[in-house]
Amino acid sequence: MSWKRPARPMSAALLAGTVTAGVIGAVAVGPALGNGPFGVGVLIAAAAVAYVSGASAWSAGRIVRPAAGRRGARVNRTAIAFVLLSVGLSATAVYRDAGWVVSTALLLAVAIGSYGVSGGRSWPEVLFGGLAVLPATVRVVPWMGRGAYGIAASDKSNAWPIIRTGLIAAGLLAVFGGLFVGADAAFGTLASGLLPEVSPASVVLDGVAGFAVLLLASAGAFLGQAPPPLHLLIPERAKPAGRWSWAVPIAALDLLFLTFCTIQARVALADDKDKILRSAGLTYAEYAHQGFFQLVIVTVLVLAVVAVARRYAPAGSRADRVTVRVLLGLLSALTLVVVGVALRRLYLYEETFGWTRLRLWVHAFELWLGVVVVLVAVAGVVRGRVPWLPRAVAASGAIAMIVLAVLNPDRFIAEHNVARHAETGKIDVSYLRGLSADAVPALDRLPEPERSCALSGLVYRLDDAEPAMSANLARARAREILKRRPADTSLSCFSATHP
Repeated sequence: MSWKRPARPMSAALLAGTVTAGVIGAVAVGPALGNGPFGVGVLIAAAAVAYVSGASAWSAGRIVRPAAGRRGARVNRTAIAFVLLSVGLSATAVYRDAGWVVSTALLLAVAIGSYGVSGGRSWPEVLFGGLAVLPATVRVVPWMGRGAYGIAASDKSNAWPIIRTGLIAAGLLAVFGGLFVGADAAFGTLASGLLPEVSPASVVLDGVAGFAVLLLASAGAFLGQAPPPLHLLIPERAKPAGRWSWAVPIAALDLLFLTFCTIQARVALADDKDKILRSAGLTYAEYAHQGFFQLVIVTVLVLAVVAVARRYAPAGSRADRVTVRVLLGLLSALTLVVVGVALRRLYLYEETFGWTRLRLWVHAFELWLGVVVVLVAVAGVVRGRVPWLPRAVAASGAIAMIVLAVLNPDRFIAEHNVARHAETGKIDVSYLRGLSADAVPALDRLPEPERSCALSGLVYRLDDAEPAMSANLARARAREILKRRPADTSLSCFSATHP
C-alpha cells in the first residue's frame, strides 16, 4: 500500500496553525502535567487540534466539494460529525475527575478524530483510519520541514513580519500586564492564577505537552491533506457459498441459542429458583456471577459470525435472500436475549455485593454490544448490505463513552454503595476512598465515621492549589462540599469497613 504525501509542502497558514496549537498545548495542558490533573485546558487544546485538522481538510476540498453532475456543493458530514465527537469526548476532562473515565475518553477522542479526517466507509477504513494518526506523526515531519524551508527561503516570505509582530505583542503585554498587576490586587490575583510558576521542571513539562499537541495537530493536518489509501485494504467480493453449506451451520447455531434461551426462561419464570439451582450445585449469587464473561465473549463472537456469514451468504435468488434474513435475524434476536441474560446476571451480583468500577465498565460494554447487535441486525439482516454500518458502530462507541461520562460512574458507584449501606449496614470504605471527586456528593450522605473515612483520601488531594487550566466542575463542587462540612481526618478508619 503506497501512501503518497501531499502534493505541496505545508502552507504557511497550516504551519502557523500547528505551531499555535503547540503553544496552546504548552500553556493549557503543560501546567496540569506537573501541578494537577487535567481540566479545561485539555478541551482548549483539543479544539485547537480539531481546528487545524479541519482547516487542512477544508483547504484540500475534502469537507466541502462540488457535487458531481449537479449544482451546489457536497458536504462531508461524516468528517464534521466525527471531529465534533472527538471534541465532545475531550470535554470529559472539564466535568469529570475520574482518571479511568477521562483517560479512556481522551484515547477514544484521538482515534475518532483520526478517522474523522482520514475518511472512508468500509470496515478497514474505519478500523485503520482510527490508527492512522500514529504513522502520520512520523510522515508529517518531512512535510513540515519542506514547508518551513520553503517559507524561509522565499523572497516573498512573511515569516519575519509575523515573528516581529508576535514579539512586539508579547513585549507590550509583558510591560502593561506587569503595571496592571502592581496597580490592582484583584487583577494580580487573577493573573497569578492564569500564569503558571516557572521552574526547570515546569519548562520541561510544558515543552512535552506543547510538542505532543503540535504533533497531533500536524498529524491531523497531514491526514486532512493526504489520507491513507485504506480503500486498497477492502477485500474483493467473496464467492457465495452454497445454500445448504451456509444455512446448516447457522441453523444449528440458532438451535443452540434457542435451547439456551429456553433454559434461562425456565429459571427466570420458576416459582422456586433456588430449588432448580441447588440441583446444579449453585446458589443464586453464584449463578448470577457464573458465566457472565463467557456470555460477553459469546456476543462478540456472534458479531464475527454474522459478519462472515453475510460475506459468504448466497444472494442469487429470492429464496436465498429470505433464508439469509430469517436465519441471521433469528440469531440476532436470540443474541439480544443472551445480552439481556448477561446484564441481568451482573445486575443481580451487583445488587448483592455492591458496584465497582470493573462491574460498571463491563455492564456498559455489554450494553453497547447490544446496540451493535441491533445495528447489525437492521443493516445486514432487515435491509441487506448498507454502507453506513461501520461508521454507525464507530459513532455509537463514541456516543456510548460520552453517555457513560455524563452518567458519572464514580458517583453512580458511590450512590449504590451508600444505599446498600443504608439497607444492610455493609460498606467497603477502603474501596470508596479510592474513588474520585465525582463521588463526593454521594459519599457526603454517609453517616459518621464512614463519611469522614471515605472522604479522608480526597481531602488532601483537593486541598492542593490547581493551575487555572486544570479547572474542573467535579473538583470545584467537591471542594464546596468539603468546605461546608469538613471531613474529620483524625479518625481511625479500620472499624468503618463492613464488606
